[in-house]
Amino acid sequence: MYHPRPLYFGLVRTRHSKRAGLFQSSVPKLNLTQSRFIWLEFPARGLCFCKPRTMLFNALALCVLCYAGIVQGGGPGGVAGEFHSHDVANENRAQQWLNEYNTRAQVEYYNSVSASWNYNTNLTTENKEKSLAAATVEAAFDNEAAENASTFAWQNFTDQNLLRQFRKVSDIGSAALAKIDPDKYKQLNQILADMEEIYSKGKICKVDGTCLSLEPGITRLLAKSRDYDELLWAWVAWRDATGKKMKAQYAQFASLANEAARANHYADAGAYWRSWYDTDDFRQQLERLYDELKPLYLNLHAYVKRKLKTVYGAEKFPSTGHIPAHLLGNMWAQSWINLNEIMQPFPGKPSVDITPTLKAKNYTVRQLFNISEEFFTSLGLFPMPELFWEKSMLTKPTDGREVVCHASAWDFYNQKDFRIKMCTDITMEDLVTIHHEMGHIQYYLQYRNLSVLYRGGANPGFHEAVGDVLALSVTTPKHLKEIGLLDKVENDYESDINFLMSQALDKISFLPFGYLMDQWRWGVFDGTTPMNKYNTDWWKLRCKYQGVSPPVKRTEDDFDPGAKYHIPGNTPYIRYFVSQVVQLQFHSSLCKAANHTGPLYKCDIYRSAAAGKLLSDMLKLGSSKPWPYALEKITGSRDMNASAIIEYFLPLIDWLKEQNRGQTITWDDACPDLNVPSSTMNPVSAASRILHSNFCVIVLLILYYIPVQLFTLLKV
Repeated sequence: MYHPRPLYFGLVRTRHSKRAGLFQSSVPKLNLTQSRFIWLEFPARGLCFCKPRTMLFNALALCVLCYAGIVQGGGPGGVAGEFHSHDVANENRAQQWLNEYNTRAQVEYYNSVSASWNYNTNLTTENKEKSLAAATVEAAFDNEAAENASTFAWQNFTDQNLLRQFRKVSDIGSAALAKIDPDKYKQLNQILADMEEIYSKGKICKVDGTCLSLEPGITRLLAKSRDYDELLWAWVAWRDATGKKMKAQYAQFASLANEAARANHYADAGAYWRSWYDTDDFRQQLERLYDELKPLYLNLHAYVKRKLKTVYGAEKFPSTGHIPAHLLGNMWAQSWINLNEIMQPFPGKPSVDITPTLKAKNYTVRQLFNISEEFFTSLGLFPMPELFWEKSMLTKPTDGREVVCHASAWDFYNQKDFRIKMCTDITMEDLVTIHHEMGHIQYYLQYRNLSVLYRGGANPGFHEAVGDVLALSVTTPKHLKEIGLLDKVENDYESDINFLMSQALDKISFLPFGYLMDQWRWGVFDGTTPMNKYNTDWWKLRCKYQGVSPPVKRTEDDFDPGAKYHIPGNTPYIRYFVSQVVQLQFHSSLCKAANHTGPLYKCDIYRSAAAGKLLSDMLKLGSSKPWPYALEKITGSRDMNASAIIEYFLPLIDWLKEQNRGQTITWDDACPDLNVPSSTMNPVSAASRILHSNFCVIVLLILYYIPVQLFTLLKV
């Protein structure tokens, strides 16, 4: 339970530098504001703050005493520096206030994150209620801190570091809603918890009673099955089990999120999210990057579609040029790496998919994490703390607990407790995911000694990029051979194209999905996508940008965005698109630091202390500097650009162009017209369909045979 600050009178006399020029009149000025303080401005003596407003006479009397020098003010410092925080002219006092804020914030955020962790690793009603209560306490703290920070004239600070921190502490996100309407804030968090629970507990069941959760059951099915109808059943059933159940809740969430954003003086929640990138032309930058990379995606899409037609038959593909979304080896068609076996340009060459090797050698989950940790330490970066190994959830629990399996990295804000939550499978894909999540942990470790306000990525995309940068080295044939997971490396053109294809199926396939996810949400937030167009606009974007289409008719009774974790989980997604761009920029610079020679796609920075230092120097900045400064620190450039991606994939780009010569590589912007709604489907497994078909034949035979026999008997 949150204990509010005690009520008491308090006043602080402040003095202003003559250079500040804040006061032009010799007459004291009375200020009444929406805050709980009143103050008098004196040209010679500065400000006298008095509290509370409701006792105006006493407060004014105290201010007079303050001006006369009889009273100097007093009272406890409180959660966010109750009294000395009012010294708006004294930046030293402001720094003292920040120090006290930082100490208390670590405690408050640790408690909140701990409650959230307990719920995510054990989805019970009791844990949900505790998590929601902890979020309310955190919001109260954030509001209190922002209110007390507002009593400084921090916009006039000359110390840019101090100014940046005050701007951050004043921008409190959804906690602003708690100040305006505590009930609405509780409702917002309740809706988010309910949606995440629907998603995390989602299961699909076959007619024989066998049920699958997303991890690992459905994920494995989509990765391995090549049965068109079985894939269709899983695709539809997952959306029925998750997104379809939360559409009304999502509309309520969007409305409340907008209220919170407006309380922070943003037009809507989308504008608030974009503000994290400190760039006025952020949307224009994204569009430019997408346009630069679009030709590579078009050629990959055309090649993959042609190959898939040989597997499923051309009649399964719409004439509009789209690929049915359930055929790409992934629930959301965001990564096509599970099609690598089909798409391999030169099948006779050794595969870089080490999943069979990992299983043949009986690798454990802990060993996969050890591989990742060893790569970080080989660069001179931090190992995982002991608490990480003690408290992380690295596998799906077998004790019956329901958990949120979606992989995530957690900072508990006490400078020593960092964890990963993941239902790890023994696959190459999960090995890459481990590097991604451990990259978050490494970032946490590097900036843990900064102010709480600076414990974040330079921008959200930077945080997503760190582990993926190292994965670019880890997945090279050279590195896999060095750590004993690949028998030999063939340095020839065909092997290189095979490798680049596997990388493109993971990274290039993702680009339009990473781009469109938040285009949809921004439309929801700014009102251009109302509730009655949620699903329609979702598929407009997916058909237009991704070139994938729903395999069956979708309506506004469906809510397909909700079948992706980041929608109910309220995790902004454009960060992943940004990450795909900057990680290759990082990789290029780190390879130069490691004195790599040769093609960028063959670079492995393993054991390069120079590359490690360059990366560490950037990570240690946290969010203390604008992201262009951090980007320049590691790359020498202040601009995001796609040149490193194009350089990395150039041999594959040329090869794909040759393969697609004379072929149409585009598709219609509009989705194909589908007449069969998903509700007419009977979701059964392949084996069940066979039994169902045989049963129908038997019934027909019986219906035919019995009347014939009866007629014969009667005739006799």
